[in-house]
Amino acid sequence: MLWQWFTNRWLAIALIAVCQCSAWARGSFDPEGVIAAQVAYITDGDTLWVRPLTGGAPFKVRLEGLDAPEICQAWGAQSRDALTARLGHQNVVVAIHHYDDYGRAVAKIELGGEDVAAWMVREGHAWSYRYRRSRGPYAAEEAQARRARRGLFAGTALEYPRAFRRRHGSCKF
Repeated sequence: MLWQWFTNRWLAIALIAVCQCSAWARGSFDPEGVIAAQVAYITDGDTLWVRPLTGGAPFKVRLEGLDAPEICQAWGAQSRDALTARLGHQNVVVAIHHYDDYGRAVAKIELGGEDVAAWMVREGHAWSYRYRRSRGPYAAEEAQARRARRGLFAGTALEYPRAFRRRHGSCKF
């Protein structure tokens, strides 16, 4: 009887895990839920601090799906300033998908129903985040910004932040 209880319990746990993983792969599983928050501080073009409207301490969020220039890199300050002008102290919706190696929540952020990361890429303040052979989730927005020569795409000496970090290290002094 005890063996059957353990077997059924582990079967239920495995079934829940499979359902959650498949939902996450489809993009519908969100381990932290959707949080209404106020933007407290903008660190750079893809990182900010938000404070939940329900109370609690501010936490660090990395915008999902884009890669903004490092703050000490060309167009880094302009990217941060654009995000600050757009989001500074606004109420936003934060949908956390996971946490990165630096402990930041990686999330989609919406302001008035608009995807902020898509706006940043479309306006030329960031690249669509590339992974392996994928051009990223905002490839169409990046192509539009490149055609219009908006923001960082108006320059000729573009360097992806990942390559910049490899060559120069972190901007933190």
